Amino acid sequence: MNDKSRFAVSCHQCSLSALCIPHSLTSEEMDTVDAEIKRAKPLKKNSQIFGTGEKFKSLYAVRSGAFKAYSIDESGEEHIVGFFLPGEIIGLDAIDTETHPTTAKALEESTLCEIPFDQVERLSAKIHNLQMHMYRLLSREIRGDQELQMLLGKKTAEERIGTFLLNLSNRCKQRKLSASLFRLPMTRTDIENYLGLAVETISRVFTRLQSQNILSVDGKEVEILDHHQLCVVAHNDFINES
Repeated sequence: MNDKSRFAVSCHQCSLSALCIPHSLTSEEMDTVDAEIKRAKPLKKNSQIFGTGEKFKSLYAVRSGAFKAYSIDESGEEHIVGFFLPGEIIGLDAIDTETHPTTAKALEESTLCEIPFDQVERLSAKIHNLQMHMYRLLSREIRGDQELQMLLGKKTAEERIGTFLLNLSNRCKQRKLSASLFRLPMTRTDIENYLGLAVETISRVFTRLQSQNILSVDGKEVEILDHHQLCVVAHNDFINES
């Protein structure tokens, strides 16, 4: 079996397909979309998909693993703007300018489905549900940016970390995984960068939440023991119980 066939898992076989393409597509439409998707062997940790300023050509659906998107300021400092988990799409923020405003890098060994954007445009013109799904993905991207601004605007470290963990919990739930027990693919330094907090502060908050029996943390493994209390900590009353 060659490398290409080893990693060519079709959309029909993928348990995450409903997250990145419309579940309402007919079998024939699914085959049409599937024929345009490029799949490659796994990327190693720290492998880069694209860099800041590169020409936008494709969207990327995460099949396994995780990625971070970041920009570099004038002083050379990294600023993480988002994390991407299986079933999520990377590169939507480049559609407008046709240039990637960030760099995307694998946090661990990961696999991707590459979707050439010219094919997305062509197929969207023919498949109405696909076009509507693209609108929903773009809306989700805008909402994510807004939520990030709200997150970074919160006054306390507990609120930021609580909201961050609840967000990851909800995203795991969307993938039909456990919403209470999950692994953090990013480092504490990455979380520090994303939330605008010191690593020592993050460690203190995790310790405090464990002492209150809200969380159990073992390395990168996190278990939410009291979802309601974590919502209280995060001031996120609108988040449903898992």
